Amino acid sequence: MTDLRSPKTLPETKAFANVKVLWVRHWNDRLFSFAVERPASFRFRSGEFVMIGLPGDGEGAKPIMRAYSIASPHYAEELEFLSIKVEDGPLTSKLQLIEPGDEVYMGKKPTGTLVTDALVGGKRLFFFSTGTGLAPFLSLARDPDVYSMFDQVILVHSVRQVSDLAYHDELQARLAEDPLVSDEAATQFHYVPTVTREPFRTTGRIGDLIESAALFGDPVQGAKRLNPETDRIMLCGSMAMIRETAAMLDGLGFEEGSNAKAGTYVIERAFVD
Repeated sequence: MTDLRSPKTLPETKAFANVKVLWVRHWNDRLFSFAVERPASFRFRSGEFVMIGLPGDGEGAKPIMRAYSIASPHYAEELEFLSIKVEDGPLTSKLQLIEPGDEVYMGKKPTGTLVTDALVGGKRLFFFSTGTGLAPFLSLARDPDVYSMFDQVILVHSVRQVSDLAYHDELQARLAEDPLVSDEAATQFHYVPTVTREPFRTTGRIGDLIESAALFGDPVQGAKRLNPETDRIMLCGSMAMIRETAAMLDGLGFEEGSNAKAGTYVIERAFVD
């Protein structure tokens, strides 16, 4: 018989809220998802991020906090996150050990630019993500408002190994189990997973798929290139992917948007050096 440990509660702070962990899912030895209770006063826009953390080491140490994109849509009753595991990481070495019933710290004010408010209207919305950069797009892809704004929603997720394709089955099924967007997603949502270091049905980096036009085959409709007149882009993931893709978009005539001025593509500056 396995002994179950008692849930770990945290000292209260003025700066952060104490939130209870509801569930944890480990995808492999590098990735895990978890959800926490949603405080009644917490409001956010789909695609925003919030600070998540745990106490620091030693008496009087400040909590260790990191920015995490919220993977659940703005109407959800729980807050979902996707995280990497780093064995010696100041936060993730501890965070990957959380269990349901434990507490974590959460910031009280979400923010971010990976929101539809930062984009001008268009026909096709592309989400370009690598690794855990998928998280904000899980939020947006499950938001009914997105499908009323765009004719097509295309989520591209690039990872190194097949086991890194978190949420693959749900996305491959076009969110068929989602009660609010399943009908719209059945015709408007397209999922393009690609793997760079193992055999898979789609291989290659995001830039390669764009350059070769492989990204624009069936079922993605419309032009076989990115068009700043009709296409809108959101980028989240590795700094290399963001810099490379943003440079390409600038060259094509796209303009970066922000909460102050909407544009034709956006990135999350909080995650970029």
